[in-house]
Amino acid sequence: MEKRRVVVTGMGAVTPIGIGIDNFWKSVKDQKTGFAPITHFDTTDYKVKLAAEVKDFDAKAYMDAKEARRMELFSQYAMAAAKEAIEDSKIEMEQEDPYRVGCAIGCGVGSLQAIEREYTKLVEKGPNRVGPLFVPMMISNMAAGNVSIHFGLKGKSINVVTACATGTNTIGEAFRAIQYGEADMMVAGGTEGSICPIAIAGFTSLTALTTATDPKRCSIPFDKERSGFVMGEGAAVVILEELCHAKKRGAKIYAEVAGYGCSSDAYHITSPAEDGSGAAKAMTNALEDAGVPADEVFYLNAHGTSTHHNDLFETRAVKLAFGEHARKMKINSTKSMVGHMLGAAGAIEFVTCVKEMEENYLHATVGYEIPDEELDLDYCKEPVSMEVNYALSNSLGFGGHNASILLKKYKGNL
Repeated sequence: MEKRRVVVTGMGAVTPIGIGIDNFWKSVKDQKTGFAPITHFDTTDYKVKLAAEVKDFDAKAYMDAKEARRMELFSQYAMAAAKEAIEDSKIEMEQEDPYRVGCAIGCGVGSLQAIEREYTKLVEKGPNRVGPLFVPMMISNMAAGNVSIHFGLKGKSINVVTACATGTNTIGEAFRAIQYGEADMMVAGGTEGSICPIAIAGFTSLTALTTATDPKRCSIPFDKERSGFVMGEGAAVVILEELCHAKKRGAKIYAEVAGYGCSSDAYHITSPAEDGSGAAKAMTNALEDAGVPADEVFYLNAHGTSTHHNDLFETRAVKLAFGEHARKMKINSTKSMVGHMLGAAGAIEFVTCVKEMEENYLHATVGYEIPDEELDLDYCKEPVSMEVNYALSNSLGFGGHNASILLKKYKGNL
């Protein structure tokens, strides 16, 4: 069976540096960062003071008040991003077979806030006071569930949970669903909204988060002084569509999804494999899936978390996957501006790659100042203007989950 071609025909985003694709992209080009003192709760007793929070989000701008009340923040973010993406794609659902339009929106942890809130009720007031909507609001698949219900998407509906690789895995699995004929269109992406006491305390205890208090020197991927990631939040959703289906309805085509590859480190619950072999295999699998030689790819949107281990081991992985060609590549990290959006990270980085290809512009790794002797590739200290025919995006999750997705510039006559 010949695999079907898959293109991107719509995009939506809710991020710490702007709500909506246009606002987000303007902030990226302005090298704006979203890091500031946490406002979601009192951090007096916490070592970590900074996060990348979404500002000025009003759920009622995207759904009615009753619907919003029945959703936790991660679902609200997904709804907002999905609404923008669907409107951008100009899909008219009444003209589509709803069973051929699916939904794949992943979330890394669901609502930790709901657990905090309802557990407090359980302890203080007893089991009969736990809310009846606690479970359906908290579980991570409800982003996909709520989006499907709201927009009438009756096709394949999935939620992939692979920690920090969630967004890339979810978009990748949506790509596969269209490739192999399970759907003609997929509303795909990732979401997260978990900047709350238990999350910050837990990641701090793990020593994954930076305790830096300077917003300009907190999330600094590949920099010698990097000391951990900054937690972000938000969502990004894209519309993936079979090429002939998109052409038939006259859709604007932003880019083509060329390949998708995965692997598992099978090594450690939080640390990547030290030699980078797992991440390297995900990258080479994506290239092989696309039938694209490694020396034709000159740009990588790295996982680039700003932790000591990730940035070192990911650099080793790039060298392992690309050999000497790695030194000719441009590498950047979108987390230098939005922090680590966990389940949404791969999705916002996918959107970033599409915009970069569209404008032949690679954003800077903002805050990258002091080179590390062991990290000796080109990490885009400044923005770069260059032809971007391919963009490879990496996501590496706790548990050893590695995912890479390759985007290709769409040229209408090919």
